[in-house]
Amino acid sequence: MSDNYDDKDGFGSNNWRKNDQDYNDYRSDHSSDLNNSNEQFDSGSYTFTSENSQKKSKKRSYTFWKCLAGVLALVIVGAGGVKVIKFLRETRDELAEFSGSTNKTVVNKVDEIKPTENDEKEKMPSLIELASRADAKPLPDIVDSIMPSVVGVASTFEFTPQQSFSIWGWNSQPQPQKARATGTGFIISDDGYIVTNAHVVYDENYNAGEAIEVSVLFSDETEHEANIIAYDPETDIAVLKVNETGLKPAELGDSDELRVGELVIAVGNPLGFDLFGTVTSGIVSALNRKIDINEKKMSLIQTDAAINSGNSGGPLLNSCGQVVGINSAKMSSSYSSNMASVEGLCFAIPMKEAKGIIDDLINYKYVTGRPQIGVYTNDISEAESRYWNIPVGVYVYTVQEGGAAEMAGIQVGDVIIDIEGEAIATHQELQEVINKFKAGDTINITVSRQGKDLKFKVVLQEKKYLSEKQRAFMKDNSRTVEN
Repeated sequence: MSDNYDDKDGFGSNNWRKNDQDYNDYRSDHSSDLNNSNEQFDSGSYTFTSENSQKKSKKRSYTFWKCLAGVLALVIVGAGGVKVIKFLRETRDELAEFSGSTNKTVVNKVDEIKPTENDEKEKMPSLIELASRADAKPLPDIVDSIMPSVVGVASTFEFTPQQSFSIWGWNSQPQPQKARATGTGFIISDDGYIVTNAHVVYDENYNAGEAIEVSVLFSDETEHEANIIAYDPETDIAVLKVNETGLKPAELGDSDELRVGELVIAVGNPLGFDLFGTVTSGIVSALNRKIDINEKKMSLIQTDAAINSGNSGGPLLNSCGQVVGINSAKMSSSYSSNMASVEGLCFAIPMKEAKGIIDDLINYKYVTGRPQIGVYTNDISEAESRYWNIPVGVYVYTVQEGGAAEMAGIQVGDVIIDIEGEAIATHQELQEVINKFKAGDTINITVSRQGKDLKFKVVLQEKKYLSEKQRAFMKDNSRTVEN
């Protein structure tokens, strides 16, 4: 076997499922969303005051003169207040017009202008704006800007159904067939790198594997062949490359700056290329939503913007026109299928998390730093535990040659029951604990072997994604539990 491997969920879980359903119904999931954004205008009010250049007169002790001065002040305010205000406004306009003059008198007057208490108050938040007035853009401008960066992705898969039916009945020797799936992507570099969802170019549902052909449709209706650089099914991210230059890349934004309730915009190709460049909108319904996808918890952006089949891989944008997420209809449909039908429950991969994965896929063809112990496992249920007289845990049915587990002494037939003091009953629990560490870390693993508990120190190795040949090997090995 290869020195480094991984399977679809990254920890050697043999979860291959046969599907008798005809693959002609196959489609990749995708979705698109969009949000409106409005510009905010904040106006401030200013008052102008000037210091009295005359010296203050000496105080007088006569009560009469004090009273007379007060009466005169009231008369002046009452009779001439309007003229005073008019004078101040005219003076302000003149100062604004000539503030750039070198006349010392004008400059001195400008220096004497002081803001009132109202000017120092914070701006009232807008109920319809997500970003500051300087950053937000009108929705049509965002669409015009992003559209040249959005592409349609068409993938051709080859598969062999388990059985085919003809007029002579069921055929025991089915013939290879081809199926086409469509999705969405967006350009991230002017020399042709494109991001989309992994399930757009790699199929797990029907065991079709990697697409044999991939083409990309641009907004100008030109179509180009694309090469698959790499894909990561764990995060559902893939990188493609077309041999073109001078392309317009999308601006990538920081998804950590998103707030719940903020407007977001999505662009994609729902149900195929006939609806190319569809724009929809919604809000951020929740952030860091933990969703189980392929037995792996992912932290996603939840939105009520529609994400439908064909939109997967498309951009989710903020009101500044920056890509803050990668839409995934697969994740949306996977979550919704486990419960009653709901509306407005869609998910996107945060751009902050996706950026590092994209960099690794381009530079290394896999995601670096992920730990693995080098085993393929199956869960032992309560019923199986009683039947086979083995403890509940994770059964090891394959050990990677030269892998971390083998080097530590773990063998086929062992049942992993504890990692670093945490009880392990399922493959998902094993995965969650392992993900707390990184490649190179040493962890303590307890296994049950022939009725005895044994402890091993395992140095985690870096996990690389499982190749097609290794996947084929896994599909040929059925699930077994040996006593």
